[in-house]
Amino acid sequence: MAILVHAVLDGISTDQYDALNAKLQEIPGIFDGCVSHACVPTDSGLEVFDIWSSEAQMQTFAEKMMPVAIGLGWPEGPMPRVLEVHNHWVPGG
Repeated sequence: MAILVHAVLDGISTDQYDALNAKLQEIPGIFDGCVSHACVPTDSGLEVFDIWSSEAQMQTFAEKMMPVAIGLGWPEGPMPRVLEVHNHWVPGG
């Protein structure tokens, strides 16, 4: 079952996000199961919205991503909100 993940990343800058994303892009298959991803800046940091094909695939990603993020100085912040997706579609797709 698809899930939506919403992470609030207070205190994280777009530069920090870009550095993490660059490192993650070097890891083969790390994004397997990610249907869509959006990162938006806010007044207090960033918010990330992902749709994953399954919670297991998101967990596999998180297990690989967190050591890289911590290595770049990211805090082990609060857990993201995870919601079951009722419907997802892409216009024209």
